[in-house]
Amino acid sequence: MAQPWIIVDSISTKEGILELRQRGERDFLITVGGLVLMNSSAHRSEVALGQLACGHLKSQASPRVLVGGLGMGYTLKAVLDSLPNTGRVVVAELNPVVEKWCRGPLAGLTDSAVADPRVSVEIADVADLIRRSKTGSGEEGFDAVVLDLYKGPHYRSHKRDDPLYGSRAIENTRAALKPDGVFAVWGENYDAEFDKRLCAAGFTVTSERPGRGGLRHVVFVARLNSPRAKGK
Repeated sequence: MAQPWIIVDSISTKEGILELRQRGERDFLITVGGLVLMNSSAHRSEVALGQLACGHLKSQASPRVLVGGLGMGYTLKAVLDSLPNTGRVVVAELNPVVEKWCRGPLAGLTDSAVADPRVSVEIADVADLIRRSKTGSGEEGFDAVVLDLYKGPHYRSHKRDDPLYGSRAIENTRAALKPDGVFAVWGENYDAEFDKRLCAAGFTVTSERPGRGGLRHVVFVARLNSPRAKGK
């Protein structure tokens, strides 16, 4: 007989009650408003997201990566495993309780990735952080921007004004990347219009559905092309 889920912690948010649930030693759920956001037993797409975004950075001297969304820390762990010891990762997380969970009951799932000395966590909207990080504005830019948010791009995303996946947001991300930077995004399903907007902004885009069988989410990997000539 399956063990019942136990509520470890909960907090009220504008989307509903955010809860951490547990059964057994390493079986966890994060839910909001009763909907499952993440399950510790199903994280292959999150791992693939971090690997595909940052696998090319292992040999770079001091790569800098932005991760939007902490979740259970699986994407962060995959990013860290892809970086040298001199790498740095900024994590933007909206709710401080998620960071608390990753430092507490969830820490064993990722070998305490959030406590890695290469990591700094900012309690902030990742869209705001991206806007503040435009290269040329005193910021040094990112080698990769990785979005692992529970609402990925979808057909209802506003083509221009969606704060993360619209054309204006994509241009902001492009401006926050170093030359040859990578913009990697988790999605529940493939969104052709998001793919088109990335290409229109000067990215070369591939998408993958990690794993075999069952529910397979999508990872978009957008690689920044060489800077466009002025006037074009």
